Amino acid sequence: MTRKQKKQLYRILAAAVLFILALLLPLPPIGTLVGFLICYAVIGWDIVWKAVTNILHGQVFDENFLMIVATIGALCLGEYAEGVAVMLFYQVGELFQSYAVSKSRRSISGLMDIRPDYANVLREGAVSQVGPEEVTIGETIVVKPGERVPLDGVVTEGVSSLDTSALTGESLPRDVSTGSDVISGCINQSGTLHIQVSKEYGESTVSKILDLVENASSKKSKSEAFITRFAKYYTPFVVLAAVVLAILPPLLLQQSFAIWVERALTFLVISCPCALVISVPLSFFGGIGGASKCGILIKGSNYLEALAKTETVVFDKTGTLTKGNFAVSGIYPQGMTREELLELAAYAENDSSHPISRSIRAAYGKKIEPSRIQAVTEVAGHGIKAQVEGKMILAGNAKLMEQEQVAFEPLDQAGTIVYLALDGNFAGAILIEDEIKPDAAFAIRDLKTCGVHNTVMLTGDSKAVGQKVASALGIDAAYTELLPADKVENMEALLKHTQGNLAYVGDGINDAPVLARADIGIAMGGLGSDAAIEAADVVIMTDEPSKLPTAMRISKKTLRIVRQNIVFALGIKALVLVLGALGIASMWAAVFADVGVAVIAILNAVRALRVPKAEMIHAEKVSAIAKKEKAAV
Repeated sequence: MTRKQKKQLYRILAAAVLFILALLLPLPPIGTLVGFLICYAVIGWDIVWKAVTNILHGQVFDENFLMIVATIGALCLGEYAEGVAVMLFYQVGELFQSYAVSKSRRSISGLMDIRPDYANVLREGAVSQVGPEEVTIGETIVVKPGERVPLDGVVTEGVSSLDTSALTGESLPRDVSTGSDVISGCINQSGTLHIQVSKEYGESTVSKILDLVENASSKKSKSEAFITRFAKYYTPFVVLAAVVLAILPPLLLQQSFAIWVERALTFLVISCPCALVISVPLSFFGGIGGASKCGILIKGSNYLEALAKTETVVFDKTGTLTKGNFAVSGIYPQGMTREELLELAAYAENDSSHPISRSIRAAYGKKIEPSRIQAVTEVAGHGIKAQVEGKMILAGNAKLMEQEQVAFEPLDQAGTIVYLALDGNFAGAILIEDEIKPDAAFAIRDLKTCGVHNTVMLTGDSKAVGQKVASALGIDAAYTELLPADKVENMEALLKHTQGNLAYVGDGINDAPVLARADIGIAMGGLGSDAAIEAADVVIMTDEPSKLPTAMRISKKTLRIVRQNIVFALGIKALVLVLGALGIASMWAAVFADVGVAVIAILNAVRALRVPKAEMIHAEKVSAIAKKEKAAV
């Protein structure tokens, strides 16, 4: 509990004691009035001050105005106990509301508690502790075990493991060593690291993420915008209705004005829109915080709401559904063993830095002896000629085989094919493909359970490769051999035939035009990617497509809570307003309709912070699979 909340609690207790004394002590009428007025001053002075201040600034119709009109009106009618009690219980409700809101904000702050307090910078051979914003690019910082990495950079010395859970939701640590890129916000778990800074604090990952989270509330959803407009017209309307209720029935029915004025005052207390004005934005705020716990950064409540209404999801292939790196997926020898063919290829490709060459050497997995290689010649656009232990090895595409007049058997497979020949004779072929992410197929299936009716893949790869990936993942449609402009054209066509929202999922680097054109742009693999964080509306902070269904479930849960609060608050208020106008509901019922409903709605809104346990367990399983595959490679 904050200091301000403690002061409010002490004031409520003091006012409660004065209220009981004024109610029970055998005082003369003037003494009873003075006692209740003192109690009212203790408990309600701040509400009166706020109402007067707001009126002077042109903001008349708010909950403070409604409260002072209702309570002072009750005092004027001689209902001292009810007038003071309404203000007392209103303040109790305000305390509960304040506590619930601050608790939810602290929970979200805890989820995103990644702001570094200091940086240990190495200057002139000595380590000094400075603010992260004081460190410049190129300087070396020292991060000890247990400390948070304050700035983005490259490890120049040391080996350690980093806890990235605050950024990604991934429980498994990430191993780093000399040459590894590291980002701010992670916690160093074991060894001391020396890191050369590559970005100033204002441009670092942690700074960008904090800025996005802090400003997420500025982008309001349609539900929030509706509540804002609703409150703007609702409050003046109920004030006018209360005035009519106080004047018209007594004139028409020839009844006492006192009865109908009291009913009008009760009507005003009931009408306070606190439950809606506080609980709806808080629900979205909680949903954004719950998503961040899973490593999903949503830039505003409008995007959270759009996710829940998404029916078509369009994917980029490379870097989104696949890992974006090559791996050997098939070995087809001719007249030798698979191991022998792979060894020929690895030695022939030893001097090349091409991704295909690296994938062959990784599949071979053994130490290469450079002394066995006599000569290597690269044939531009075709492949490599290499002399290994006096034998001539050809490794390349079909054009190389044709150029060297090697009779070979074409391999009818989708992917990159490396043909090999030994001393002019065909030796076999190796198939190399971009690896599909381990959870990609699960993600596509899971999206169907979230209300997504259509999944589409757009790729610049060949038709054979694109169709193979789409078939393996269960994607409904695939468009291949596309240039960036073609992707935009396909997106325009899809938007015309989509009922709900359309989301595009890309790597955030070369998909900016399509991300911008979609109803909601989602960047996959955004950890440390400036382009992803800048271009997309939602950033999946890991390379896991399975986080997308998680984001959609969180958004749907948040919208359910918002709808529950709107229906509950308006329903109870409408019922009690009618009862109050008929004289059936007293001031006590009015207090419940205002304060009680607000507290219940806020407590319901806080549920948006809680991530379903099943989502966390699944996320940990997927992370474990990815970690094992990485270790195996």
